[in-house]
Amino acid sequence: MGDESIIRKVVVPNRQGLHARPANMFVKVALQYQSQVEITRDGLKVSGKSILDVMTLAAEQGTELTIIVTGPDAETAADALVDVVKRFIEEDDEENET
Repeated sequence: MGDESIIRKVVVPNRQGLHARPANMFVKVALQYQSQVEITRDGLKVSGKSILDVMTLAAEQGTELTIIVTGPDAETAADALVDVVKRFIEEDDEENET
């Protein structure tokens, strides 16, 4: 079984977009896996394991991001990254409503 790439598309739904705190959470999860993690937006490809790279995406609400994970634990990592995006985005929106 080779290192296949797993590709997931995610639309950023929260009002603040992918700002510092959720970007940091994303990177922390990405670093837990052996696989290479890349995120693309409008032709720009960055490392999903670098907070500075993730911040350069300037992903606002409604931005479609493509998460590309390649390596031995790619499928598990891709699923976890999609889950963390959904979880922190929901938490962010809940905090901002109070």
